[in-house]
Amino acid sequence: MKIPLFMLFLCIYISTLFGNVILILTVQRDSHLHKPMYILLLNLSFLDIWLSTVTLPKLLSNFLQRDKTISFRHCIIQLYFFHFFASTECFLYTVMAYDRFLAICRPLHYPNLMNLKLCARFTAGIWLTGSLHSMIHTTLTFRLPFCGPNRIDYFFCDVIPVLKLACADTTINKAVIITNIGAVALFCFLLILVSYFHIIKTILKIQTSAGRRKTFSTCSSHLISVIFFYGPPVFIYISPQSVDYLVEEAIAVFYTLLTPMLNPIIYSLRNSEVKASLKRMKCHKRDR
Repeated sequence: MKIPLFMLFLCIYISTLFGNVILILTVQRDSHLHKPMYILLLNLSFLDIWLSTVTLPKLLSNFLQRDKTISFRHCIIQLYFFHFFASTECFLYTVMAYDRFLAICRPLHYPNLMNLKLCARFTAGIWLTGSLHSMIHTTLTFRLPFCGPNRIDYFFCDVIPVLKLACADTTINKAVIITNIGAVALFCFLLILVSYFHIIKTILKIQTSAGRRKTFSTCSSHLISVIFFYGPPVFIYISPQSVDYLVEEAIAVFYTLLTPMLNPIIYSLRNSEVKASLKRMKCHKRDR
């Protein structure tokens, strides 16, 4: 199964790169999309590219190599950047939910509460917070002594599989790391739920069904991405001892590899402005 799996994951990686690069270029080149919502979407595509790149190239090389090895230093780097991009994406989804809340529930105040300048500050803040969050996990994990087995039963260096290799008691580390990950993810998820609670309340007040559908369509893509992104890791990190590692790997593959590939499709197929921009780009190329 090595070659078929290699071809499958190679197609996933190429599709992820192609879809997200197209979305980034669309937002950059079309002045109609120079709005906070699409600047945040541009950041999401950029994060999805790097989140896949942290794990997929190494996974692809493992399919072709007999000795599937990774150095200790590269393991640290992989763990840090995986949690950096994943946690930053977690914070980004929260800001995107807040953006949709303002656009739907506070439309008159939206230009003041979410302009391009404030959007840039939000973006810088979530990237910095994601870096600090990942630094905590990496430091707590690799300050432990590693002198026992060196086989990682996982397809990349993640916190829980690496902690199993430490030759010291990791109970406190696991408790702190899982609590930290759980608290941050839960806090972000609750903020998203609060935003959507107010969004749904506002949508239900719209008298026409066509108006309700049109308003909900502006945030449905984000809602689908949130479900794909938050569901699997919550399942993994809340019950790490009770989940079979093969099931855990399958779930991790979904949210680390498939979700970044699906996001551009979700946002381009369900967003009329993105579709219109893609058509304009296509017509412009034909005219040339």
